[in-house]
Order: sequence, then C-alpha cells, then structure tokens
Amino acid sequence: MHRVVALVRPVQSTFELGCAAEVFGTPRAGVPRHYEFEVCAETPGPVPTTAGYAMSVSRGLAALNSADTVIIPGWAPVEAPLPPRVRRALLRAHARGARLVTICSGVFALARTGLLDGRSATTHWGRAEQLRREFPQVHVEPDVLYVDHGDVATSAGAGAGIDLCLHLVRQDHGAAHAALVARHMVMPPHREGGQAQFAPPPPPPDALDGLLGWAGDRLGTALSVGDLAAHAGVSPRTLARRFAGQLGTSPGAWLLARRVTEARTLLEETDLPVEAIAARVGLASAVNLRRRFRAQVGTTPGAYRRAFRTP
Repeated sequence: MHRVVALVRPVQSTFELGCAAEVFGTPRAGVPRHYEFEVCAETPGPVPTTAGYAMSVSRGLAALNSADTVIIPGWAPVEAPLPPRVRRALLRAHARGARLVTICSGVFALARTGLLDGRSATTHWGRAEQLRREFPQVHVEPDVLYVDHGDVATSAGAGAGIDLCLHLVRQDHGAAHAALVARHMVMPPHREGGQAQFAPPPPPPDALDGLLGWAGDRLGTALSVGDLAAHAGVSPRTLARRFAGQLGTSPGAWLLARRVTEARTLLEETDLPVEAIAARVGLASAVNLRRRFRAQVGTTPGAYRRAFRTP
C-alpha cells in the first residue's frame, strides 16, 4: 500500500482536504485499493476548519516519517510562516524519497522549504503574482492546472487539486485505473486546457490617451500596429516604447490579446458561430481564431463556450 498523509493546519480548508481524501482515501466497490490515507498535524488534537467545525487529528508529524506521498491541502493565510518543526519534517520526508504535493495555496508552505527554488510551480491564478513576488526564485506558471516534477508537485485552485491527484494515480497505476476512480467520482479523468480559461479576462486598461479605447471599438476592422501609431500621431517605434513602458507589452501582442478577450465575451454571451466571432474581433477566420485562442487560453473556442456560456 502506498501511504498518503495530508498535513493539515488551523484553519483547514475542508474542500482541499476533501480532494485528496476522495481520490486516495475513499473505498469504492469494484475499485482496487492501492492507497492508505491519513491526516496529521503539527499539534495533534482538534483542528478548526473553514466549515465551522473542528476535526479531531490524532497523528503528529511523526506520521510523515513513513509517508510515500505528503499532501499540503492549502495553507491559510498564505503569509503564515512555516514552523521550523514542520519544515524539518517535510525536508526529511523529501530526502528519504517521499513525494511532496500541494493543493492551491499549499504551494506557499512548500516554497518556504526551498525545494521549489529554480523549479516551476503553480497556484490559484489569483495568488500567482503574490507567489512570484514572494519567491522570485520559483518559476510560476499561472495558466496550468498542475505541475509535476516527480518528487514535488503543485496544483492550481482548489478544484485543480482533483486534477493533480488523478494525475498522480495515473502516474502510479496507469490511465485505466485513474479513469476508473474518476468515473466513480463522476469526474473527467483529465480536463482540457489550463486555468487561464477560468481567470476572468482583464478589463481593458485606460492608458495611452484614449488610444486603447479607440482600438477596442474597431477590433472588427483590419486594424494594424501602423494604424495605432497613426492615430496616436507617433512612429511605430515610439508607440512600441510607450506600450512597453506603460503596459509591459508590445502593440501587436496587446492587440491580439484584446481580440481574444473580446472573443471570450462573445462565446460566453452569444450564440454566434465561431466564424462570425472571428470576423467581429478581427481574426479573419475560424481557423485563425481557434489557433490564437488555444495559444492564449489553453483550450478551444468550442470547449470554452460549453464550459462558460451564460444562459
């Protein structure tokens, strides 16, 4: 049996802990059991939860000494320091070969061990910038559902914890067994795309003396960087410097991102076919829209519409 131990702390998120418990700790008729699951805390006893009740945790950090996988199902508040005893226990577990896994904000605890230095990791899109700021040595990937290095793995927002746990089952026991577990959970064994599709499109910035609003009103036309420069009364090179200084991007990249953002809105709020949406946002064809959309959002326009279409 592969031993999975979740390290909890007050105030513990019940959902994030539940993601791990559902995949690794719930017996199911007709599904072979490959995992033992238990919970531990730095201080055994009652642990408050986000649901308003306390759960009784009988095991302390010694439980990590024999764990094959250690899961940190969230870390709230994310600014909370990592207690020295917990840090030592996690490093000991990793040194003897245990796999360390985080769900959502749990990555902040793992980052404080130093094990993510020089490596990629992810977290909820709303915390990605904070993670990047506090741990500049960690390469933050805000658009993916999870990152697995084998010895350490991190997931995005809470629901992505299920994606990561099913991925680990797939790595441990194959795709067929992972699909069987997912079927019993009434979950897809693998979700298409990353979490970029779940992050709300950024509002159009109000900068560059109204140029961006002017361009936004003309997305359906054959608008070029030269047109933007001409409207602003500057050279394309000067415009590029202004975009880089004020927006941190190039005029061409901004224009493409703005077109894709508008396409997301139309997919959510209308029944227009993809070909018509492509024309409305200035991407000319459905083929071009699909290619640009997948590159920026991580999924197809059709899949995005099925997930986010507003009734």
